[in-house]
Amino acid sequence: MSPSSIPEDADERRSVKPVICYPTETLPKADVALYQSAFEGAEKVDEVIVPPRDAAAIEVPAGHLLRIVCPEGPQVGDLNLFNSTNLDERFYSGKTRALHGSHVSIGDQLWSSFPHMRPMATVIEDSLAWYGIDEFGGSVHDVIGTRCDPYTARILGGEDYHYCCHSNLTRALSRARNLPLKEAEGHIHDVLNVFMCTGFTRDTGQYFMKASPVRAGDYLGLFAEIDLLAVQSACPGGDCSAEHSSDVAACYPLLMEVYKPVAGRLVGWQSPPVNAYDGSHGCNAC
Repeated sequence: MSPSSIPEDADERRSVKPVICYPTETLPKADVALYQSAFEGAEKVDEVIVPPRDAAAIEVPAGHLLRIVCPEGPQVGDLNLFNSTNLDERFYSGKTRALHGSHVSIGDQLWSSFPHMRPMATVIEDSLAWYGIDEFGGSVHDVIGTRCDPYTARILGGEDYHYCCHSNLTRALSRARNLPLKEAEGHIHDVLNVFMCTGFTRDTGQYFMKASPVRAGDYLGLFAEIDLLAVQSACPGGDCSAEHSSDVAACYPLLMEVYKPVAGRLVGWQSPPVNAYDGSHGCNAC
């Protein structure tokens, strides 16, 4: 049979119903109502502006709120999260996607890398939650894209571009932790694409982006389950309506704010421990 031959039972094979890979009924659920109530009237204790085509970092203590705000024009951001005291524990977009779906919103959690694998943050605010999934299969706040980077830009365009999100995040982490640039780059990882509107084309399965629905005043709020270092890039593509590595796209700043919970409103909450897996990998004698 040639590779292009269609088998007689092709339709039958295609019609098999899908099964969810990771049923989440037993996944511990965050107390979103408790978290939200803790920040009604909360005090802002820190903030940083993320300049256009650049990145910035901010510390978010466990039990605090990181609110990412679009203060001016439509702008998307690429977010990296780290355990503030251990850069080896970082946001794991792939596992977050497998557990919660291609895009995140209120109630979804952002998980950390192996072997720690625990919730780093919980989404408790989302002014774009109304968007849902559009007619093209697009939605906002994706965990499917990687981040625009100078290596892919070089392959596709033949030139070096230094203000891709990967490079912006590298510079910001280098500054935040006083690391050599090459060492900092090794810690940069796949991102939460804040405010970005993306999906996959139905005909070719290609990753697409479209103009973000974000407007001035929109925000995404993350409850810090552990002590976090948040590093965010204001993408050089602006609202990503046309391209994402550009010196001509209209770009605007982003704002990262940190809020302290109101005293006495997080009763019963504890920062999650690292994953309880024993780490033996079936080799007890190793």
